[in-house]
Amino acid sequence: MNQETEKDLEQTQNEEPREEAQSDEKNQEVDPLEAAQAEAAEYKDKYIRAHADFENAKKRLEKDKMNAVAYANESFAKDMLAVVDSFENALNSIESADKENASEVLEKMQEGVKLTYEQLKKVLEKHHIKEIVCKGEFNPEVHQVIMQVESDEHNTDDIVQVMQKGYTIKDRVLRPAMVSTCK
Repeated sequence: MNQETEKDLEQTQNEEPREEAQSDEKNQEVDPLEAAQAEAAEYKDKYIRAHADFENAKKRLEKDKMNAVAYANESFAKDMLAVVDSFENALNSIESADKENASEVLEKMQEGVKLTYEQLKKVLEKHHIKEIVCKGEFNPEVHQVIMQVESDEHNTDDIVQVMQKGYTIKDRVLRPAMVSTCK
């Protein structure tokens, strides 16, 4: 035999065991128990990951909710800062007044306080806070009677005097109006 034939024979002999090994692996069936366990482990891993993602999302939502509640009044507070600044300016004007310019400062103070009051009312309206109307008959949903008086000018249960203004925020009573009614 020549060398080439011997090499071919050796290669063929070497390849035959590989083919037999591969065919043995194919012939061996996968153990159903091992396959089921592997599949169960895979599902368990997916479940653990999904559960962890869910818990993280739940914690994130809870944190967002707490921040929303904690900072819910931020817009209102920012709007109120302008009113606070106006009051501080008024107080500084009072402190800088002396006897010579007291009447001038008083006039400016009156004008400044009126402007600040209007500014405050606008901020309240912007945030849906409105004054409760206190004319006519007593309404127990928005008024609170603190005393009753005799009056020839009013009918029974009509509001005679407003002791303290009431306010609503949107459709909810923030503070009822304190009123006196006619007996």
